[in-house]
Amino acid sequence: MKIGLVILNKNEQDALPVILPQIDRQAVEYVVCVDGNSTDRSRDILAEHDIPVLAQPSPGRGEAFRIAFTEPPEGTDAIIFFSPDGNEDPADIGRFRSFLEGGADMVIASRMMKGAVNEEDASWWRPRKWANLAFDWLAWLTWGVWRRQYRIRDAINGYRAITTEAWGRLRADGEGHTIEYQTSIRAYKQRMKVVEFPTVEGQRIGGEIKAKSLITGWRFIKLYFRELFRR
Repeated sequence: MKIGLVILNKNEQDALPVILPQIDRQAVEYVVCVDGNSTDRSRDILAEHDIPVLAQPSPGRGEAFRIAFTEPPEGTDAIIFFSPDGNEDPADIGRFRSFLEGGADMVIASRMMKGAVNEEDASWWRPRKWANLAFDWLAWLTWGVWRRQYRIRDAINGYRAITTEAWGRLRADGEGHTIEYQTSIRAYKQRMKVVEFPTVEGQRIGGEIKAKSLITGWRFIKLYFRELFRR
């Protein structure tokens, strides 16, 4: 099975020198980066590590997903999406393969299931985690429970793999960080096989948080209602 790793980067010059050496390139067939028009030294650092960069003319994480699937190397069966900001553990990259080869349409590194660690677990105040769980349950109760489907525990986490066949069926047009939630919702609608494994979420290494909580939450709500009335 030919699996690619797509690094989603924008202005992560502090994290890249730490994260890139930890990526096991033997775990995948190729590594590329979709760069969201970084204005720092990101592209220079990627070049130093011999990682090709795909241009992203239009901004947004959703557009980065679509670019990754537009012209993947011939024979690509699945793509793993990875953000090099310190939150996602590079050691988990090799764990996706067995699930994909086992027939999964989508594989998610979950911060919410048993054995996982969310970055907010060190505190009693966990607003982002609680909001994530609320969106997870909302999607499952709307589209998954009556179909007797597996409940996706981390429906909005971007650390995931999607097969090229599944991507074609998803027809995902979500913008920004809603792309992950949309693909999870549409996986329910399409009765796709989704598998999760527990991951440990680390702390961000420098840079700025790209997904502002209130704005992103409002966008998730709008996406939910759009999907609710869309076949």
